[in-house]
Amino acid sequence: MKLNELKPGDWVIVTDNGVSREGSVVRVSNEEGEVCVDNGVQEFWYPLDQVQGIPVDEAQLMRLGFEKMDREAGNGVKYGKGPFRVLVPAADNFSSSEVWYREDRRLFDRPITVSELQNIHLQMTKVPLLH
Repeated sequence: MKLNELKPGDWVIVTDNGVSREGSVVRVSNEEGEVCVDNGVQEFWYPLDQVQGIPVDEAQLMRLGFEKMDREAGNGVKYGKGPFRVLVPAADNFSSSEVWYREDRRLFDRPITVSELQNIHLQMTKVPLLH
């Protein structure tokens, strides 16, 4: 994960003293190389090595307001939120994905994280994807 890829509102996992919690990015300090994350209890600054991406899976898509759509004949599983779509090989296989909004299509040959999906959604639709 790169510091310049994180934006306020992005969801990440922070690890502090062996305890991992999900939280929302509040601010990013490029000068200090740290990320301020609200973990639901408090806002705290974390060095980048204590911040990880949350892998996208079906449960995360549901939390983001996606709906599972009709399966296309052997072409994987599609999830949608309005006109925004995510297609994966299978409901339990997020090793690759195709993301599209109108004419804009993007292919990922690796798993993506929730924060990446949030930023892709923002780039394509100009609307934040909130958790």
